[in-house]
Amino acid sequence: MKKILVDAHTHTVASGHAYSSLQEMVKAAADKGLQVLGITEHGPSIPGTCPLLYFKNMFVVPRLMYGVRLLMGCEVNILDTEGHLDLDDDYLNRLDIGVAGIHVACWKGGTKEENTAGMIQVIRNPKIHIISHPGDGSAELDFESLVLAAKESHTLLEINNHSLAPQRKKSVARDNNLELLRLCKKYDVPTILGSDAHISFQIADYERLYPLVEETDFPDELIMNYWPERFFEYLNIKNE
Repeated sequence: MKKILVDAHTHTVASGHAYSSLQEMVKAAADKGLQVLGITEHGPSIPGTCPLLYFKNMFVVPRLMYGVRLLMGCEVNILDTEGHLDLDDDYLNRLDIGVAGIHVACWKGGTKEENTAGMIQVIRNPKIHIISHPGDGSAELDFESLVLAAKESHTLLEINNHSLAPQRKKSVARDNNLELLRLCKKYDVPTILGSDAHISFQIADYERLYPLVEETDFPDELIMNYWPERFFEYLNIKNE
């Protein structure tokens, strides 16, 4: 495996059920040699997360800390099969990076076709850069349709390490993520490995994902964690 330089999906104590401060997370990223770290607190529909004022005040945070390029964002909640999100455009415009995902605590789903249609609406939203853990089984989805939509929109579908933790009991996550990797490889679509770290020690931890990458013989060139400049260019995020 090449060296991990980007971890775009992590949480601090501000999310309400994580355990490290922002500075502890960035320091850990620096100690691991990362160049880019995304801090993406949960959107307001998750119980116990930060208030909306948190996202309005993020301008006070330095975007270069301990030598790490910091992206302040949000893991926005996809609420329904229409693709509605729990942050409006005013807040989305304040984010350095927009991650969006389905969480059962605030998701009103439908059929596989309806779920997929709603997800595609989010993939096509230019304010959303990454879809978090689409393969964790929270909703039944047509992965081929998602991969093709992601290719068209330059949105990254995340392969999520946290979903494969035995304690999460996501029984379909391994097979779903294998399917996503195979489809991304087939259609030459970049992806990103997500630590979904909820404590500093989990930053850039993809140990549960490496066997899937090896099993699919997934090309390094399509894993954005290895290529910071390509990551910024593909997602049209300013690197400053």
